[in-house]
Amino acid sequence: MIKPRLSIIILNYNTKDLLESCLESIKENKDEADLEVVVCDNASTDGSSDMVKSQFPWVKLIENKETLGFAAGNNRAKNIVSGEYVLILNSDTEIKRGTLKESLKYLDGHPEVGALTCKLVLSDGKLDPDTRRSFPTPWITFSHFLKLDLIFPMSRLFAQYWYGYRSAEEVQEVDVIQGAFTLARKKVLDDVGWYDEDYFMDGEDIDLCWKIKEKGLKIIYFPKVSIIHYKKGTKLKVKSLRNIMAGVDSMEIFYKKHLWSKYPIFINLLVLLGIKLIKVLRFIKFYLLS
Repeated sequence: MIKPRLSIIILNYNTKDLLESCLESIKENKDEADLEVVVCDNASTDGSSDMVKSQFPWVKLIENKETLGFAAGNNRAKNIVSGEYVLILNSDTEIKRGTLKESLKYLDGHPEVGALTCKLVLSDGKLDPDTRRSFPTPWITFSHFLKLDLIFPMSRLFAQYWYGYRSAEEVQEVDVIQGAFTLARKKVLDDVGWYDEDYFMDGEDIDLCWKIKEKGLKIIYFPKVSIIHYKKGTKLKVKSLRNIMAGVDSMEIFYKKHLWSKYPIFINLLVLLGIKLIKVLRFIKFYLLS
């Protein structure tokens, strides 16, 4: 059996219509690479699985029996895919012409690159700011939460979180790329262990990029091609406390795993205090609005 050049993994949770559009866009561009597509469905109740089976029989479907979250949900495909390259793709995206071909071509010519993302364009035509990010060090996170990066969007000191001081039109090395479009060599993903399943939702893409860079490989933002990203279309729709807290929990997990040893104890304690405060505020907001 001939192995595909590219394996595309799409995690789905109750986004039937978005998933259909995403798969249609892939179908329209299947000639750009020998590919396989795997949809990991996180126990959807909207008929997503039946739609995939009936309309896209060439797609491999994994039906998880429970909602596993982003990291674990995507990881269910790691022993199924066989492509040289793997694309983690959100179901709330649409592939544009040339995106697959040119992204693969760039990786072919740059063996020092561990993972790549293209330009993620929102439905209003603007760049999704989360397309490229810096690692959330204490200063960068502090500047971001105080919105100093919005007040001084071109400042190298304050606007590091979203690289506001860099052109969005130039190919560049970055710290973090978004899980909505992450293209990597399968060998690299296997070497770093794919997504860390300690993260339920959010933070797993930051962690993955950290592990790839620890291997001495580069993370690249490649804006020569793009996709459409219907932002937040794949977020869990159930307003449970776990979902509300997932992002804050991810902050704490990432900091303790990767940054704790790099800063003095008083900085670490301030960071944890800030995280705990955000948790309390979200807890209060959840119960006031529920």
